[in-house]
Amino acid sequence: MRKYFGTDGIRRIANTELTPELVYKVAKAGAYVLSKHTNHAPLILIGKDTRLSGSLIESAMTAGFLSYGANVIHLGVIPTPAVAYLTRELNADASVVISASHNSYEHNGIKFFSNKGMKIEDSIEEEIEEVMDSGKINELRAIGDKIGTDEYQESLTQKYINFFIENFSKEIKENIKEDFVIGIDTANGATYKVAEKIFTKLGIKHKIISNAPDGININADCGSTHIEKISKFVVENKLSLGIAYDGDGDRCLAVDENGNIMDGDIILAIISNYLKSQDKLNKDTLVATVMSNLGLNKFSKENNITLKQTKVGDRYVLEEMLKNGYNLGGEQSGHVILLDYNPTGDRNINITYANYDIA
Repeated sequence: MRKYFGTDGIRRIANTELTPELVYKVAKAGAYVLSKHTNHAPLILIGKDTRLSGSLIESAMTAGFLSYGANVIHLGVIPTPAVAYLTRELNADASVVISASHNSYEHNGIKFFSNKGMKIEDSIEEEIEEVMDSGKINELRAIGDKIGTDEYQESLTQKYINFFIENFSKEIKENIKEDFVIGIDTANGATYKVAEKIFTKLGIKHKIISNAPDGININADCGSTHIEKISKFVVENKLSLGIAYDGDGDRCLAVDENGNIMDGDIILAIISNYLKSQDKLNKDTLVATVMSNLGLNKFSKENNITLKQTKVGDRYVLEEMLKNGYNLGGEQSGHVILLDYNPTGDRNINITYANYDIA
């Protein structure tokens, strides 16, 4: 049983349970394990959400990486899927997201990604823990000119925005309807800037709320954990669709024009139906977890889609997808993975499918 890592990285109360001392050790051990087979100074990216404790955790993590001899690029406030994308795009050795996802502001967390932009496997987390609790952690020390350096490149977010324009702009323009307007609740979190930029660039009309973070209002009565806010907003403003992100922007829930909730199962059904109609659903198969409801099973059978189910956790969904060559999977909670584009849940990708008459 793992001591520090849970089902989605390390999450604890910042500065009491998730102390700078612990973060420093996690960083050194993580840098070592994730880059021990390289013959160069490792490059590690760091992204974060809007929590007050983000800078504290980032500083301790940076110190751990630099002490080991790793070089760091700070991406600033940025969604988790963007960090995964940039890890591959920049050929980094690893990356870290500092976030506690849908939890309230006093919590924070650490999620490691491999050089492929994927959440690391359980076995890698176990190895990091072994190094942390061994005497080896004290040996991981760069000396002299081997000490790492860091730099801030928050402008790299533009690469992520360009990724959407290149992949979806043409189809959006061909299919968008004049009266299609969506509501967006960014949970005062990591998507508060980038979501609006992406939808504006794609020409999708939208109204946005919960996009004024102050360090302590992330997920506070907003976002995917309080779907009633976007539901009310959509109905009152007579919008076509509503999207509510979680704090780090790697999952969402949606509501239709009447404010009815569309969870991850419904989103998966819509996307799988569209991809199958375009002959783009690999092996006509959708991957979900055992938490998916009977409705998704029934929908899949009625539409000649094979439904594969894994244990709970988007990492296990991804493992099944990679193992068998599937390109769509996700969870009822709103994690959805479109492997043709990005190896982690990406809500902005999912919403682009909302413009098509595919239900």
